[in-house]
Amino acid sequence: MIRNRSSYYLLVLLIACIQLQAQAKDYDICIYGGTSAGVIAAYTAAKAGKSVVLVEPGTRLGGMSSGGLGYTDIGNKYVVKGLALDFYRKIGQHYGKFEQWIFEPKVADSIFRDYMRKASIDIVYEHVLSAVEKKGTHIAQILVAPIKGTDGQERAISAHVFIDCSYEGDLMAKSGVSYHVGREDNQVYGETLNGVQLMDGHQFPDGIDPYQIPGDKSSGLLWGINDEVLKANGTGDRKVQAYNFRICLTNNPANRITIEKPRNYDPKRYELLKRWKEKYPWKSLNDVFIWSRMPNNKTDINNRNGFSTDMIGMNWDYPEADYARRQEIIQAHEDYTKGLLYFVGHDPSVPEFIRNEMLAWGYPKDEYTEHGNWSPQLYIREARRMIGEVVMTQHHCQGREVVKDDIGYAAYTMDSHNCDRLVVNGMVKNEGNVEVGGFPPFPISYRSIVPKKTEVSNLLVPVCLSASHIAYGSIRMEPVFMVLSQSAAFAACLAIDGKKAIQDVSAHEIKALWKNNPKGDGRKPDIWINSMERKDVQLTGKWEEEKRGGFGSSYLISTDHSQRSTARFKSSDLSPGNYDIYTYFPKIENSSAQLLYTVFDGKQKTAKTLNLADIKIEGQTSGEWVWLGNYSIKNSEASYVEISNEKASGKIAANSVLFVPKE
Repeated sequence: MIRNRSSYYLLVLLIACIQLQAQAKDYDICIYGGTSAGVIAAYTAAKAGKSVVLVEPGTRLGGMSSGGLGYTDIGNKYVVKGLALDFYRKIGQHYGKFEQWIFEPKVADSIFRDYMRKASIDIVYEHVLSAVEKKGTHIAQILVAPIKGTDGQERAISAHVFIDCSYEGDLMAKSGVSYHVGREDNQVYGETLNGVQLMDGHQFPDGIDPYQIPGDKSSGLLWGINDEVLKANGTGDRKVQAYNFRICLTNNPANRITIEKPRNYDPKRYELLKRWKEKYPWKSLNDVFIWSRMPNNKTDINNRNGFSTDMIGMNWDYPEADYARRQEIIQAHEDYTKGLLYFVGHDPSVPEFIRNEMLAWGYPKDEYTEHGNWSPQLYIREARRMIGEVVMTQHHCQGREVVKDDIGYAAYTMDSHNCDRLVVNGMVKNEGNVEVGGFPPFPISYRSIVPKKTEVSNLLVPVCLSASHIAYGSIRMEPVFMVLSQSAAFAACLAIDGKKAIQDVSAHEIKALWKNNPKGDGRKPDIWINSMERKDVQLTGKWEEEKRGGFGSSYLISTDHSQRSTARFKSSDLSPGNYDIYTYFPKIENSSAQLLYTVFDGKQKTAKTLNLADIKIEGQTSGEWVWLGNYSIKNSEASYVEISNEKASGKIAANSVLFVPKE
């Protein structure tokens, strides 16, 4: 018999602690967030022999890469390596190609699940982070709670190293790491493209009235317009660039589900679209959507122009909201997006030919079957961003500052979607869109994925990494996240093996793992020969350097085919074996219709002509790898691939040669 109330509560507490300890499990590495980055980090760590647990609040792995973003934002394929590249090659195998960057969500989903099947990883679905327990700067364990309405118990997970691969940075934030939400003022890092930016991209034309009764300010603003005064360019704020869904539809009648009127449908939400189109009439669906075609009659639809799939200004509190509030925001975006699709297909203000064009499309029966044929993944373009040991900025993107401890590269345009929609000079305008590129691939610092040592010593953050808003806009691409997460997994293993803080791991150690074990699972590395590495390339004749459009930062072009020019690619890293050999063909003006090449395997020469006119370059890329054949290399020291301008009818590129070992 319990004699007093305090003894009773003490006993209850003791029992709870015993139960919690029984549920707790110790791992080498805990990864929070089953995004594409989370999958790659988990696979890498498990293949290194570490015990790994992956916690995912949802039920689907892969994040945006399996959630609708099939028209991959690449920038320059040079930055995609390791398991990220392996992922796109597995996509290619599915479609009968070497690599494929345009794909259906279900194909990506199957590949991510296959990675997990091939590694010994505990996966905890439908649990969200509830607490972090630290001892000094060391995360001792985390508590994850089941999502409301699901079966399960709160779990305690302890690990030597934690990796936050979520789009939101929840583990980072609850661990006491410094971070930023929104846009820094330009003055913070001496930038020019941060903060408020009123530009022409994805913008309303002049003259679109913002008021419910045109010309009558007292009638109030139309839905979706913020009642705020535009601040000076470069002013910092906490506004977050717009989110949307990357929409997968199909026009295959046998696989199509009709787009019905969604719940909470309100045509007034699309009044701005009506007013815009009254002044600038519809021509096609591409007026309002980036309608990218996917295999098997499907789409990856993205935002375009002034009014589209971006729900501008409706996501500002998402980064720091709790799970329940985030679900409300996600549902609001789903309602808005489905409503937009229904509006375009049914509203009488839309011309009949556009409505008919829209009605040819519907939700695919074979996609997101576990989620009502709609993506469960909202495109969280940006949320929290860590303030780590190094902050990547516009200066790094444009090459004015170059880090030496690189563990990955970025190459995409500095890109931000609009952050706000307001009234400027009596007209509706979007604010925040930035698209500035024209720079080569740039290195990303290891110190940008680790917190300050005084804050947390066993956490890596490869997704919500340390970068200014505008630099993050270049880095925040799915292939780059995968590369950075593989580097994070390498670093976690090195920290565990060396019994040291992750800040004490050397980038040189990480680079050594990249060189010797790029896929993280012991498979042989590719041998890449770059035309700009003169020790590996012997030149004759006349060649000019070109910095745009190739694989890597630059490459060579022969523009004068009146004299014979050759580029002979050899590598000291090549060993005897069986290889598929490729050369990179960049999209260049006035290209020759054919290319003469010779392969010497060490014993025999094979000369062939490649028909360049047949090469099709698809997606957001400037070129493609072209297969030259499968060869058995007998003598690695003597072997070479030679490209010649002989019989050329225009420019010839000597960019790169790739030897891919046959497993």
